Amino acid sequence: MDKPSKRILVVAGEASADLHGSNLIKAIKEFNPNVHFYGVGGQRIKEAGVSVLFDSSDMAVVGVMEVFSKLKTIIKAFRELKKSLKVNRPDLVILIDYPDFNLHLAKFAKKRGIPVLYYISPQVWAWRRRRIKKIAKLVDKLLVILPFEASFYEKERIDVEFVGHPLIDIAKPKFSRETALERFNLDRGKITIGLFPGSRNSEVKLLLPEMLKAAEILNKRLGNLQFVLPVASTINKIQIEKIIGNTCNNVRVNVITDNNYDAINISRVVIVASGTATLEAAIINSPMVILYKVSPLTYLIGKLMIKVENIGLVNLVAQRRVVSELIQHDVTPERIAGEVLKILEDSELYSKIKDELTWVKEKLGAPGASFKAARIATGMMGIEPLHLT
Repeated sequence: MDKPSKRILVVAGEASADLHGSNLIKAIKEFNPNVHFYGVGGQRIKEAGVSVLFDSSDMAVVGVMEVFSKLKTIIKAFRELKKSLKVNRPDLVILIDYPDFNLHLAKFAKKRGIPVLYYISPQVWAWRRRRIKKIAKLVDKLLVILPFEASFYEKERIDVEFVGHPLIDIAKPKFSRETALERFNLDRGKITIGLFPGSRNSEVKLLLPEMLKAAEILNKRLGNLQFVLPVASTINKIQIEKIIGNTCNNVRVNVITDNNYDAINISRVVIVASGTATLEAAIINSPMVILYKVSPLTYLIGKLMIKVENIGLVNLVAQRRVVSELIQHDVTPERIAGEVLKILEDSELYSKIKDELTWVKEKLGAPGASFKAARIATGMMGIEPLHLT
């Protein structure tokens, strides 16, 4: 008689969590296809075969002000997931980033004796360090993807393991540079600049107009430029095109759909929102300028609470400034254009940055992060992998 399939509740509340969660789910299914998944996620997690109860695009937030606009949906999702933990008790809960929501849910799962695997830890090393105590109480196993995180949590006697960064396996262009330029209708004779305004609506609204105005300055200065903008799966392409139409009259921007890796690969420099895309650019070895801008209230609160010198993941992994960061009031068209020009006009600086990014990639660990995490997840449910890879 066949054993009943195991059930896993997955909560991935952000675009990056959707990406990494989908790859983890695929890896678990390769080990054991009889596992059933349900929970919170985006398009990629749906495509991986998860029964999605709430779409992560309706719950993703950055900063205090955006929480209020999505609070009703977030509360509804939390109540439904709590109910599901009672009625359809899973064999394992996998929480991916999204800390405030997920740590509350972990508390409820822990009370019911359901094992909790936290994949991609909250950034407690940067701010709100008191959450370490919560993690120690509520999480059975913590899997981290940044090299400095394991030693940080080990000091608190948390069961933690560094599995490497999952982007190492997936941040790879599909096409050659020449083929990508042709597919995107770009000129081989021009210098391409990539514009990456983020995966959240609030990021796009704050950063894209500044990027576009910087593009106009750069084009006026150098002339021989073209711009490519890949739209994240969580963002409506029409919204992007509307902002471009309202902001940028003198520069043509080629808007493409969800093809970050080829867009990075054809770009001499990328202008990028702080977050996962900065590591994608590092892995593909593209020099960059990182931007971070939030609402004034969120910024003031962050200034009081954030305990790290750098905000970009590339610089955090390096534990020093290897690429430029522009934060809040410094996110202006003039400053952005100035930082890009430094890279374009100084070949020694350009080569140095590329060397530093090669070193950052090495620090992110060996390939196979999703499969390492999948082995741990199946082990926590007490099942042997049916298919070993």
